[in-house]
Amino acid sequence: MDFQLLWFILIAILFIGYFFLEGFDFGVGILMPFISRDDVDRRVCINTIGPFWDANEVWLITAGGAMFAAFPHWYATLFSGFYLPLLLILLALIFRAVGFEFRAKVNKLFWKRSADHFIFWGSLIPAFIWGVALTNIVMGLPIGEDMNFTGGLFGLLSPYAILGGLASTTVFTLHGAVFLTLRTDGPLMERAAKVAQMMWIPAGLLLLAFALLGYRYTVLFDGLGLIPGTLPALAVLAFISGYFLLKMGRTGWSFAATGATILFGTVVAFEGLFPMLMPSTLNPDWSLTIYNASSSDLTLTIMSVVALIFLPLILGYQIYSYYVFRKRVTRDSIPTH
Repeated sequence: MDFQLLWFILIAILFIGYFFLEGFDFGVGILMPFISRDDVDRRVCINTIGPFWDANEVWLITAGGAMFAAFPHWYATLFSGFYLPLLLILLALIFRAVGFEFRAKVNKLFWKRSADHFIFWGSLIPAFIWGVALTNIVMGLPIGEDMNFTGGLFGLLSPYAILGGLASTTVFTLHGAVFLTLRTDGPLMERAAKVAQMMWIPAGLLLLAFALLGYRYTVLFDGLGLIPGTLPALAVLAFISGYFLLKMGRTGWSFAATGATILFGTVVAFEGLFPMLMPSTLNPDWSLTIYNASSSDLTLTIMSVVALIFLPLILGYQIYSYYVFRKRVTRDSIPTH
């Protein structure tokens, strides 16, 4: 068995799950200050993702652990080259967690406003940086023969990379708006639906610009599916259908469509890279691939056995938690004291 290929696919699945699930978490956190009319609305927004947000972050932790064990050279090059951006993501997620966990612990206006800022910036910053980071990877990076990143921080902030960050932020915000229409009711749900409909145009324009420029600036779009162009076409179809489904009142299907847009977009990135993990712009032969960056076959075999045992249990537990907390969150469900 080609364990390198297997773990490349598994890590791709972990990132797909993370962007799909954490994407609407980020969107809710970004929208909360603007879509809420009072403190009860803000608490409703928080409660829609309250049972899920920390479990959703586990997908990222698992992906990072899998990278470290399966492809240690990929992990080392990525975390050294993107040290400051990843540190900013970590700090943002920490402050975001503080906002979620301790907002209701101190009944003071200053603290609640501070917690709201933690949630907003702790959602906006990672949503943007993830887009910038992924864009830089598919563009290629200055990686030397020794597999070390030789660039600098400002080299990661090219106009196209910033476009990728804006696109990811907008799509996550749209995903969160549709999620709120699915999980709330009354005026808050109506406002979320209006925001979602308004977000479709800027999100579509940014995605279109990102895709068109991607033919020039990235290593993607050489195949992408059994039929060339299949995956980008599916992403476009999912994105467009989500708008019309929302207009028809099919909120659940609309949410599935925005999620499918994120899914197909992430698959485009991973399939476009394969078999590379991090392309080198200095010399193609210096690129990190699933073979020259991997652990030993014994390590990958042991990891595969462990994953086969525990991964179904973890997935089952998370699916069950979504089933238990599937009902809408209403203002009447928020205690007044």
